[in-house]
Amino acid sequence: MSTTERPESTHDWWIYRGTGRPLQDTHLADRLPPPPPWRDFRRDDDPPAADVPQDDAETDRRLGVELSFTAGHADRAEVDMVNAALYLRRPLLVTGKPGSGKSTLAYRISRELRLGRVLRWPVTSQTTLRSGLYDYDALGRLQASQARGSGAEDRPIGDFFRLGELGTAFLPRRLPRVLLVDELDKAESDLPHDLLSIFEDGEFLIPELARDAGRTPIAEVFTADPGHTAEIENGVVRCSAFPVVIITSNGERDFPPAFLRRCLRLEMKDPGPAKLAEIVAAHALDPKHRAVLIEDFVARRTALGGLPADKLLDAIFLATSGAYRPDDPGWPDLVEALWQHLNQQGH
Repeated sequence: MSTTERPESTHDWWIYRGTGRPLQDTHLADRLPPPPPWRDFRRDDDPPAADVPQDDAETDRRLGVELSFTAGHADRAEVDMVNAALYLRRPLLVTGKPGSGKSTLAYRISRELRLGRVLRWPVTSQTTLRSGLYDYDALGRLQASQARGSGAEDRPIGDFFRLGELGTAFLPRRLPRVLLVDELDKAESDLPHDLLSIFEDGEFLIPELARDAGRTPIAEVFTADPGHTAEIENGVVRCSAFPVVIITSNGERDFPPAFLRRCLRLEMKDPGPAKLAEIVAAHALDPKHRAVLIEDFVARRTALGGLPADKLLDAIFLATSGAYRPDDPGWPDLVEALWQHLNQQGH
């Protein structure tokens, strides 16, 4: 039986349904079952419900504002693996060509499960585990210490700390945050190994705060959410709800077997014509000439070995702005320049 022929009853276990439509008349806390014992990070002192910052503008920019997707059009492999990651509290490693929708998956999960602002951690060759966990302004603290001798007010140690996106994701909350680890391929070889500890333990230590815990057992630090702070006790950050971790990769490198064993894996395929039409509709673009341009895009994507879907949006936006005429010889040249240049840049 193909995935499209499975009876609807097999979907009863789904929490995430792949539509991007926010849960209605229910709450994730009421639907998400307890974790398996070996992935249970819950604490005896259940953390208080905290307001999670929203970022609707960024989510709309990524996904569009028209909620046209339906469960019948969702990618079954995607929905199965996202739900497996939710149930098992495991990171999801998402591979695929550039533009196949790997990063937008995190925003779709967050919108649908109403989990608030996505914590996006973009990875580069300079990224380290420490940079994702927290930043400590040691020089600023030294200068503040020297200023105290001049009668300046003593500043709390937490003023000099800011949690990174990774560190913020592991703050104790009743519901998980969505963490997007974007383009892990670009990292140095040590980073996937370094991530194993926090993914397995659900906690990390800030040594500078731990050393100062005798004087300041609870430190209020800044987080990766603008304008937000969090209290850290004895220098330890320990999650209670394991975050929804989406790790993207273009498939340009192999990851260590130990890292792969701790992740679930999903390969994103290039969206077909029907899915491309849904993406265009979600961004509320004029349907005029849509079918012709999608067909042209799919053909060019095949010829060039891949094109990001957002380049189709660019072309349709130009077309609906008046740049497109069926008999205009300049239009194919414009599209060719737009798409061919992008491919040559390796995006």
